[in-house]
Amino acid sequence: MYDADRGRDVRGDGGDIDVARILAETGFDPDDSVLTRRQAEVLALRERGIRQSTIADLLGTSRANVSSIESSARQNVKKARETIAFAEALTAPVQVGVEAGTDLYEVPKLVYDACDEAGVKVNYTAPDLMKIIADDAGDAVHGREVIESLLVGVTSTGDVRVRQSAAEES
Repeated sequence: MYDADRGRDVRGDGGDIDVARILAETGFDPDDSVLTRRQAEVLALRERGIRQSTIADLLGTSRANVSSIESSARQNVKKARETIAFAEALTAPVQVGVEAGTDLYEVPKLVYDACDEAGVKVNYTAPDLMKIIADDAGDAVHGREVIESLLVGVTSTGDVRVRQSAAEES
């Protein structure tokens, strides 16, 4: 059985895996993470191809519990990424509001003009920028039409962050 406190080797589908070493090498610190140690252990094992049933045996729990831990961990990671994207968009030196009803083909010019004014270089061509915006906007873009207001932020390093605007229309 796996001993989390001592970080004993785990024998599973991938051979010997020392989860404590993996967590240490990747800089996991439960005091600074949105993940619990158990969530980090489960993710570390799952990312190395270990089956949930094998992890359950190693951790002395049920496969359903491992599934629940993994699901919660992945939700926490998604929320952490969302928070980072929000913070980056919020602090980006270039912020371009894109109104609902705007043609996606008009957005690169809006972004390039705002970046020129701020002295920030965008790292993307117009087609690449449209793809990033469409992909990151999710349901807010349908075909060529922006159907929900967006905020396009460009960081000082030229990276683009797209946020759906929660502002209500007047």
